[in-house]
Amino acid sequence: AREFFKEIMKIEKKVVAPYFQAILDGKKTFEIRLANFDCHEGDILVLREYDPGKNEYTGRVVEKTITYIVKTKDLTFWSEEDIEEYGYQVISLA
Repeated sequence: AREFFKEIMKIEKKVVAPYFQAILDGKKTFEIRLANFDCHEGDILVLREYDPGKNEYTGRVVEKTITYIVKTKDLTFWSEEDIEEYGYQVISLA
């Protein structure tokens, strides 16, 4: 849990159109990101729709509160061989 004196952060990331729309529609309730930035439960993820074909943002933005974080380096359920063969899948629940 976040310590009470920590400030809630807003973290901006770009999202390509099909994924952005699924988030907007409420179908996609998760994000998979490289863990190259710091975030905590309670922080706000500001997702900006991005068009890679035009190499520009569309102007649409959605803000979501981070409610849970799992980092894959912390997962020890499977062998390296199984991970190499099958990879991971992320499953959204409703």
